[in-house]
Amino acid sequence: MPQKVALNLRPGDQTSFRVQVRQVEDYPVDLYYLMDLSLSMNDDLDNIRNLGTKLAEEMRKLTSNFRLGFGSFVDKNISPFSYTAPRYQNNPCIGYKLFPSCVPSFGFRHLLSLTDKVDRFNEEVQKQKVSRNRDAPEGGFDAILQAAVCKEKIGWRKEASHLLVFTTDDVPHIALDGKLGGLVQPHDGQCHLNEANEYSASSLLDYPSLALLGEKLAENNIHLIFAVTKSHYVLYKNFTALIPGTTVEILHKDSKNIIELIVKAYNSIRSKVELTVWDSPEDIGLTFTATCQDGLSYPGLRKCGDLKIGDTVSFEVAVEARSCPAEDTSHAFTIKPAGFRDTLEVAVTYSCLCGCTGRAAPASSKCSGNGTYACGLCECDAGYLGARCECEEGASGDMHHAMCREAEGKPLCSGRGECSCNQCLCYESEFGNIYGPFCECDDFSCARYKGVLCSGHGECHCGECKCHAGYIGDNCNCSTETDGCVSSDGQMCSGRGTCVCGKCQCTEPGAFGETCEKCPTCPGVCSTKRDCIECKLFNSGRLADNQTCQKHCKDEIITTVDVLETDDPNAILCAYPVNNCVMKFTYLELASGKSNLTVLKEPACSSAPSAVTIVLAVIGSVVLIGIILLGLWKLLVTIHDRREFDRFQSERSRARYEMASNPLYRKPISTHNVEFTFNKLNKSYNGTVD
Repeated sequence: MPQKVALNLRPGDQTSFRVQVRQVEDYPVDLYYLMDLSLSMNDDLDNIRNLGTKLAEEMRKLTSNFRLGFGSFVDKNISPFSYTAPRYQNNPCIGYKLFPSCVPSFGFRHLLSLTDKVDRFNEEVQKQKVSRNRDAPEGGFDAILQAAVCKEKIGWRKEASHLLVFTTDDVPHIALDGKLGGLVQPHDGQCHLNEANEYSASSLLDYPSLALLGEKLAENNIHLIFAVTKSHYVLYKNFTALIPGTTVEILHKDSKNIIELIVKAYNSIRSKVELTVWDSPEDIGLTFTATCQDGLSYPGLRKCGDLKIGDTVSFEVAVEARSCPAEDTSHAFTIKPAGFRDTLEVAVTYSCLCGCTGRAAPASSKCSGNGTYACGLCECDAGYLGARCECEEGASGDMHHAMCREAEGKPLCSGRGECSCNQCLCYESEFGNIYGPFCECDDFSCARYKGVLCSGHGECHCGECKCHAGYIGDNCNCSTETDGCVSSDGQMCSGRGTCVCGKCQCTEPGAFGETCEKCPTCPGVCSTKRDCIECKLFNSGRLADNQTCQKHCKDEIITTVDVLETDDPNAILCAYPVNNCVMKFTYLELASGKSNLTVLKEPACSSAPSAVTIVLAVIGSVVLIGIILLGLWKLLVTIHDRREFDRFQSERSRARYEMASNPLYRKPISTHNVEFTFNKLNKSYNGTVD
């Protein structure tokens, strides 16, 4: 990285240069462990008594040059922050049944300077005992500032990466809280460790502000790691947005995960580069364009992530001179990567004088003999006015008014000035300057945002905002910075929206969140969550690398269950194949912005049937199908026969037959009628003889 750059600019000119930053290998590390020793941290103290040895073993896997230091804090030993009654002076835990004995309260104690002898760290931790303060918040910000600015006592090395691990289970006191105890003097940002290595101004100065903390941490190249309990994670996460180079991790209530937490935070710090600017002059506008590992350029971005040891990224810095400074003709500012010791000093020299000023012609005929002609303009002598100094001051009359109207019918000098010798002399205004050939312009009538002219990010010129570099819009309220639009996976608005005025506007239906990272109904969400499940639970898949997994899946809360409940209407059910089985999980967005993933402990699998079962099933299926087909055939035949018989019966009933005998047919029996008289009896008989 270059150390110095010199620029020469005229107002309105812009130039640019490129800065390269490389993550070097085996960088020395100084780690100062700052611990809250209030009563609620007693179990945590028990668990870190051998922290030094274990932590050194893990850190030496990342760097061969590692040193460790230790300090502790409670809170200011004044009311209402601590118990100040005489009976509590030596033992503030008197009357507290759960823990009847503890040491007096204190602000901050530096206990061990940075050293490579980790056994000394363990010895100091063994000696420590907890104390008790009165209110819930702690005085940790006092301790952070002293650990940052007392460089000689702490032992920070210039050539090392500085890590300050801050562990607590509660919220901190901040600036102005000290007024509750009568402390009205703001913190001066200086070191106040006495000979006993205790913070001597604890009862004299107010708590430091976030701005002061950020300034001193950056000034001393310190990466602050907030190791806090889950209930306070969101608060400290908000602090990281205000303090560059700061990270926050969730600390278990007993601090058992502290080593994993520190290693994870260190890897996170080493995987990103963010440029910061110190002492930027008001007359200078800066814009950044980052070129990260993917080779793409990101306008408005001044940081890159997903870096590995040895990677190099570059930033194009555009510098614009807005105006000439009132006094000094040169300014300087500093650009540095957050947490790095290297800096780039940029010196800017302004060219505000014209080269023609040395060829001025006094009493020039071009100025009617009443002024000096230089650089194409007349500078009139006292008492003369006009473009050519042709008028005497105070002269008036209609003959000199023609050039004082912007258009026929318009008021002289727009009603905001007096016309003298065809030249408008604009009135003075308590709101700003009135200027222009016809006094038509001013620097106070531009658009405002939240009551601020040009949003404070531009200059008002003749009713129009001229925005500073990095801002656009009618009132310059729209930032071109895109840092806040980059999601954890490095995409702009997670690929589901556009970055407008530094904020994401989600265009994908169902997408929401600061970077449109939440979208339960978007295609591919199940695949994204699957990657997190595989890397976190099974250390496999596309994100199996621990560093990559922690970055992309830091907001995923994974719970394993034996039986997956699917009755929540807001939960999305997902499934994916695993070795001929199916892994199922539900995905639910929480109000905190995190995602709750409920996963089956084991994939759902069906047992494979035996060969005999398969053969019998096939045979049975064939027989069953044959029977079914035969039954269908018989049914169809029966239906067909019944229809034919019914049709026959119908036709027969409609037929009409005539009854007659065959003329050729003779019956075997014939009958004849014969009349005769039977004389013997003298009776007659009439009968039939066959």
